[in-house]
Amino acid sequence: MKKNSATKSSVLAYSGGLDTSVILCWLIDQGYDVHAVYVDLGQPCDDRHAVLDKAKNCGAASARIVDAQDELCRDFAFPVLQFQAKYECVYLLGTAIARPVITKCCLKTAQEVGATAYAHGATGKGNDQCRFHLAAAALNPNIEIIAPWRDEKFRQMFPGRSEMIKYCEAKKIPVKATLKKPYSGDDNCLHTSYEAGVLEKLDVCGAEVIELGMSVLPRNAPDKVEQVSITFKSGTPIAVNGKEGNAVGIIKELNIIGGRNGIGLIDIVENRLVGMKSRGMYEAPGMTILYAAHRCIEQITFDRDLMHLRDRLAPEVAETVYYGFWYSAKMDALLAFIKEAQKPVSGTVILNLYKGNIIVQSRTSENSLYDEGMATMEGDDAFNQNDATGFVRIQSLPSSVQGKMRPRKV
Repeated sequence: MKKNSATKSSVLAYSGGLDTSVILCWLIDQGYDVHAVYVDLGQPCDDRHAVLDKAKNCGAASARIVDAQDELCRDFAFPVLQFQAKYECVYLLGTAIARPVITKCCLKTAQEVGATAYAHGATGKGNDQCRFHLAAAALNPNIEIIAPWRDEKFRQMFPGRSEMIKYCEAKKIPVKATLKKPYSGDDNCLHTSYEAGVLEKLDVCGAEVIELGMSVLPRNAPDKVEQVSITFKSGTPIAVNGKEGNAVGIIKELNIIGGRNGIGLIDIVENRLVGMKSRGMYEAPGMTILYAAHRCIEQITFDRDLMHLRDRLAPEVAETVYYGFWYSAKMDALLAFIKEAQKPVSGTVILNLYKGNIIVQSRTSENSLYDEGMATMEGDDAFNQNDATGFVRIQSLPSSVQGKMRPRKV
């Protein structure tokens, strides 16, 4: 495909799908040299090199693959796990965590090729536009950010998928998109997300209509318990079933184990940053297992007051990540805090998985604060119950004084 003489240069977060294929050609038409960056986060793809060839055939000045799977898990997902952070108590943030990684990789490429702009395919209705933009602004305040879906002329040219498909046909761009897909999806090694289309109807059971990619419905899981052991070192998972591995290897192994047992299917109506509610379906078998296992190790190794402080911070972390403020002073401080707090969180948990359920078999740690001799309800010499008399009396003192001054009805 012949491209126009360009005086401007942009990197593009490129997937090879319908939207980014159209955006690549549209940017060229706008006079940009386009450098396509396919950030490999473990999303399913038949042939990544074919994706690069497609970008070049469409006129890209360059195209490259950046493998950031291990970085995504090690430096982004695991710290969020250590906070036990879930957006609105449910969502494990698999998509939100990925966006600052993609932006970091794209802006590094921009430095290398001398590009002055960064383009992405996020819409003006969703959260991702904020995540891409905020990350880019923090990493390179001088970068021009191009969001075609916020461009009136672009939307007039492409009011819907049918126009985009026709555009690709005219440009001889091969795409797999059709007009019949009942929902949209996004994948990486942490999770698969589904939204839009038929999922916008709240009276539809999402688990019944989506084609699961990482797991099975709990009722279709094997009718037997499967045990899995997970070992942590300072809050970071380092081994599954006794076998050590890198971060992404651990996630992928747990995805397989959890997926076949129907673990980690999430259905949520969440509050987007832009102000609307959106229904999302998520598959996160590996991360769901890790959250459960990590909490079990913390229960025996984490100081009470420190755990309660962390738990109060968890919603703040989830919101910060969800809104796109990964690269911020607040997040820097929170990450420093959790690194220090997690130092004693080491040990091994054995979990029983059964048809979507996670049941604790055992937990062990050299740093355990659990004292069986002190905790027992049997007779013991470790704890003198007479000491509790004064303790309880002091604890009840404020209530006693208030009760005298402001009597309550009985």
